[in-house]
Amino acid sequence: MKKIILTVTCLMISIVSFAQTRVSIDSVNNHIGKTVIVCNEVFGVKTTEKITYINLGAAYPTSPLTVLIFTKDLVNFPETPEKLYGNQQVCVTGVLKEYKDKAEIVISKPEDIKVE
Repeated sequence: MKKIILTVTCLMISIVSFAQTRVSIDSVNNHIGKTVIVCNEVFGVKTTEKITYINLGAAYPTSPLTVLIFTKDLVNFPETPEKLYGNQQVCVTGVLKEYKDKAEIVISKPEDIKVE
């Protein structure tokens, strides 16, 4: 009986964790704080000493969504983000946050961003 309860519990957790909402790039500001999937074109990738910025939907500074990868997490990626995602159509999954009135998603592993 305990195995059945454990199995059902794990199944329910899996279903809930994969139930992200797909939102358009134009409505990201309406979903701050939620885990979402956003798909759009990469308009630029810039790496600094601490952070890699991936601009979706438009070039900086007018991009509606910026994806951030901290330098410590770059070891998780097989190539540089510019090579992997530059000028590509991608889908990113993560929690939408607001920073200085702009939407952003912080990712730490390649599974969080897929090339379409």
